[in-house]
Amino acid sequence: MTAATHETAAAPEETVPLPAAVRRTRRVRGREERGLGASVALHATLILATVIAAFPVVWVFFISLGPKNAWQEPGEVLSHLGFHNYSDVLAHSDLLQWFLNTVIVAAGTTALGVFLAATAGYAVSRMRFPGSRQLMWVFLVTQMFPSIVLIVPLYLLMADLHLLDNYLGLILAYATTAVPFCAWMMKGYFDTIPKEIDEAGRVDGLTPIGTFWRLIVPLARPGLAVTAFYSFLTAWGEVAYATQFMQSDHYTLAVGIRTFAQDQRPDWAWTSATAIIITIPAALVFMLVQRSLVSGLTAGGTKS
Repeated sequence: MTAATHETAAAPEETVPLPAAVRRTRRVRGREERGLGASVALHATLILATVIAAFPVVWVFFISLGPKNAWQEPGEVLSHLGFHNYSDVLAHSDLLQWFLNTVIVAAGTTALGVFLAATAGYAVSRMRFPGSRQLMWVFLVTQMFPSIVLIVPLYLLMADLHLLDNYLGLILAYATTAVPFCAWMMKGYFDTIPKEIDEAGRVDGLTPIGTFWRLIVPLARPGLAVTAFYSFLTAWGEVAYATQFMQSDHYTLAVGIRTFAQDQRPDWAWTSATAIIITIPAALVFMLVQRSLVSGLTAGGTKS
């Protein structure tokens, strides 16, 4: 009986053939993998979007290298290719003065915007005081009004304060646009920083200002970079406020370029050359903060 059982257990098991559909090994596609058609469609869309975005800038740069009538006859550009429009506009216009005015206003707006947005965002993120929620709602409501609506009240206010045709007046006007948005962004970024760091600073004897300056600000550099970039762009290319609040001696680049496009005889060669010059500082600032730009935007838009 025992020997018969042993022989039965030692016998090889018969394998049941699996269906061909089951035996066929199928490669499971990962979540981040795309098929050939999807990749082609994605890259074609990205290339098309890049061409649409870059074409206006490339076309203006191309026109700026040609003669005065290049905007009417683009074919003349290749036969008169050169940087003579750039040298002419630098030598025979007030471009350098406009550039200096714009740098002063943009730098002042950036410094004031970063300081006010960082301190306001940190205070609302860490401290509980009466009116904190209302303060952020006021910041949000002010962003709902077009800037053109605010020109008249701001003009009357600055006239009473003798801030018309003044760098400080224009910086304060730009701060009314930059600070509310940046304060919301910085509050969202400070919310992602653990509050235990503040508590550790207080245990080490730091004051709230010392905790903010020595511990929180170094951790918030990506958010500060985004705030600085937004404040800079707010002042660099703005036209409406600068047109109404500043006189010809204090024109910024965005306002001064209009003097090349008079109704009777617009000079598109100088206008296109100046437009390219205006974009260079903004591009340099973007290159300086681009490493922190993406992380700052994503962290400022979420809350842990």
